[in-house]
Amino acid sequence: MARIDDKADEKNRTACVLAMNLKTSGHLDAAAEEKSGQSTGALVEFASDAEDAGRMLRTIFQSAGAVGNELSLETVALLRTNTETAFSHLQALGGAKAPSEAIELQSNFLRQSAEMCVEQARQFQALTIMAAADLARPINDGLEKALTDFEAT
Repeated sequence: MARIDDKADEKNRTACVLAMNLKTSGHLDAAAEEKSGQSTGALVEFASDAEDAGRMLRTIFQSAGAVGNELSLETVALLRTNTETAFSHLQALGGAKAPSEAIELQSNFLRQSAEMCVEQARQFQALTIMAAADLARPINDGLEKALTDFEAT
């Protein structure tokens, strides 16, 4: 009789273990699904952030190209003005009738050149400040968005 009871106990234990395995398996499946959903959500968020960063970089590069073109055009215009001024000065020096007139032309040219150089530096400085602000705008916008998103989480 003891053998029959042992067999019955063993069957009960086996049934309990199987029931526990099924219950544990359900919990494991639920946990796996939950983690899978979290991973998918994180991946979607990462892809969105990467897309935003790509748009920001495209905007920065477009701005940099436009700013570079503008600075190049301004530089060429300044060089052209300086060259024309130098050639007209050389023509005036060639037409000088006395050495004192040539010295006076030269001193006036140097004074005007120095004043023109200061004015051109101010113009170029204003242009570069504006260019730097244009380049920084997309970066600032991206950082503000990132901070807003971070604070929201």
